Amino acid sequence: MQFLSSIAFLRQEVQAPASAIADFLDILIEDARRLQIDGMLADLERMRTASGRLTSFVTGLVQGSWSDSEALKTFQTRLRHDLRTPLNAIKGYSELLIEDIGRDDEHQLRSDLVKLKESADQLLAQIDAMVTLTRRERAAINSDGGNMRQIGMLAEVLSSVEPLRADSAGREAAQPSRILVVDDNAANRDVLARRLRREGHQVVTAASGATALELIAAEPFDLVLLDLIMPEMSGFDILRRLKAAEHTAYIPVVVISALDELDSVVRCIEGGAEDYLTKPFDPVLLRARIDASLEKKRLRDREKTFIADLERERRRSEALLLNILPEKIVKRLREGEGVIADRIAEATILFCDLVGFTQLAQDLPADRTVDVLSEIFSTFDRLAAEQGVEKIKTIGDAYMAAAGIPERQSDHAIRIAALALCMLAAVEAIAQATRLPLKARIGIHTGPIVAGVIGRHKFVYDIWGDTVNTASRMESHSLPGRIQISAETRIALGDRFNVERRGVMEIRGKGMMETYFLSGS
Repeated sequence: MQFLSSIAFLRQEVQAPASAIADFLDILIEDARRLQIDGMLADLERMRTASGRLTSFVTGLVQGSWSDSEALKTFQTRLRHDLRTPLNAIKGYSELLIEDIGRDDEHQLRSDLVKLKESADQLLAQIDAMVTLTRRERAAINSDGGNMRQIGMLAEVLSSVEPLRADSAGREAAQPSRILVVDDNAANRDVLARRLRREGHQVVTAASGATALELIAAEPFDLVLLDLIMPEMSGFDILRRLKAAEHTAYIPVVVISALDELDSVVRCIEGGAEDYLTKPFDPVLLRARIDASLEKKRLRDREKTFIADLERERRRSEALLLNILPEKIVKRLREGEGVIADRIAEATILFCDLVGFTQLAQDLPADRTVDVLSEIFSTFDRLAAEQGVEKIKTIGDAYMAAAGIPERQSDHAIRIAALALCMLAAVEAIAQATRLPLKARIGIHTGPIVAGVIGRHKFVYDIWGDTVNTASRMESHSLPGRIQISAETRIALGDRFNVERRGVMEIRGKGMMETYFLSGS
């Protein structure tokens, strides 16, 4: 059977580089001890341990039986994962040691280390060849035979171009980042961690999915390098959990696995992985993929910061706008209303004037004058907000407010009356605290008004009409420390407040009017 003969051939081809790796390691360890190059011994011993696992697997491969398509599928999976895992450690440590030696061609162990790495590369090519060939043969079995290429295809596969060597000259240094390496194989973790630390990154390792999730929950990471096949919790399960949680979904994940099937790659990418690399990885490709993933994260982080800054500025601008215009008016402007003008059937208007403040301002320092006026008007603003009354504006030392706008309020007169009483009490309290001769004079009137926004660059929400003029006259004809109201306001208040009849008096511009003093509730 073509399948069995080709498998036997490829098994033999795998044994040669595997044996060469074991031999080179024995020689290297002996020479390192003889030359007292103790700094290399730890890594060489780690490679020999990995070589032992490699040899054991190859022996099992030679003695195994792969006679049908299902066995072949299992064979392919074991070939890619079980063989590449120790091979990844051997390649990684040999590359690190060669990098440590640098361009010192006279180093006693350099040539053997290079041969060791070349043997590992050859074995990797043989694995790729075996997987390629057995996949084709499996397809032939499933299609009831069919013509297949002969084993000569192996030569084409083995002629693949070697990966580019890492060249630090002229390469821009990676921006240091915090990376989590997740792999159940200690050698794989160690090789990856050491290589990343050489690039200037901070590296944390985890031997299981549970440990990785605990670390990510407790510490911030810029990138996760994730092995796919692990006991208890697979890399794909970890990936899904990270992407499902809002606080970890943004962390880029690069999957590094011995499985190179398209389905595995697609599944991980669809699951949210940033990239996918197969073991053993090429250092240059690994660096490029990591740098690209980190750069994407930095751009996303910058975008998030930019959006957060925009949101802060938007809230700040909105807060400033709400200090000028009522919230409902701001909403209408945002919705595109070009002209905002409302006719209100009934509203209540308040004017308050600080009696004698003009003279007081001449006697006080400028900063003291501003401080006192600011304290009074800030208190008025707070009281108006508590009563649900809209501040319209301040004019010098006068304060104007209205209720029943911009949204209609059935109790507008009651709100204004309550505000007026609180304003008198506040001015009296500030006068006692500052020992200044402060008195307020208030006038209130109820009736129809027109309200709207004027201006193009500096918006102003204002009110107009005879009701406004009459309220102003109520204030100017009132007395210090008193609240004068019109008959219309008296009717709107009902029996909620104590009212004293002041009598009929001539109001400038209005003629004779019935007036009252508001004295309490």
